[in-house]
Amino acid sequence: MTKIPPHIRKLATDREMQVSVRVGKNGLTGSLVDEMESQLVKNQFVKVKANRGVVEGSSEREELFNKIALLSKSTLVIMRGNVAVFWRSN
Repeated sequence: MTKIPPHIRKLATDREMQVSVRVGKNGLTGSLVDEMESQLVKNQFVKVKANRGVVEGSSEREELFNKIALLSKSTLVIMRGNVAVFWRSN
């Protein structure tokens, strides 16, 4: 696991950061991972929201976010409810 610098964690918890990727009814798709890749190259951060009904319960949500991190080669910085922030150092 990548050590997350304190300034990165602080930026990830900023409420001004907008959700830029949504996990919809189709779940985790190739196009979602491609969009994550694109945004991580440009911004280093991506805020993802899983729409209601996509996953049932916190364990499935955690599994989904961990899988997204693995496929996008990023680090899950913070997960709160249906929202997670991912980071990749360039």
